[in-house]
Amino acid sequence: MNMAIVNPPHPGRSIRENCLEPLGLSVTDAARELGVALHTLSRVLNGPAGVSPEMAIRLERAGWSNAEFWLRRQAAFDLVQARRRSDQTAVRNLTETYS
Repeated sequence: MNMAIVNPPHPGRSIRENCLEPLGLSVTDAARELGVALHTLSRVLNGPAGVSPEMAIRLERAGWSNAEFWLRRQAAFDLVQARRRSDQTAVRNLTETYS
């Protein structure tokens, strides 16, 4: 059974909605508290950048779940995006060809 999430949101959305907003933190304040540049956090929150292992650890230290949680969310998002592009990949099934 395929248990893949069909369209997971970018983790940045979850960070904004579930971490910053409940505390009333602005992006500027959150960036300062996390020890990252404003543009770095902004890129994660708005989607052009993903949650790196380093950012995941910072989120964990801030008390927002654990690093593995954030990396799983990012991996799920990335995999769905890659699958959407996979029809552009010219790879044939080698087990059918060479068995």
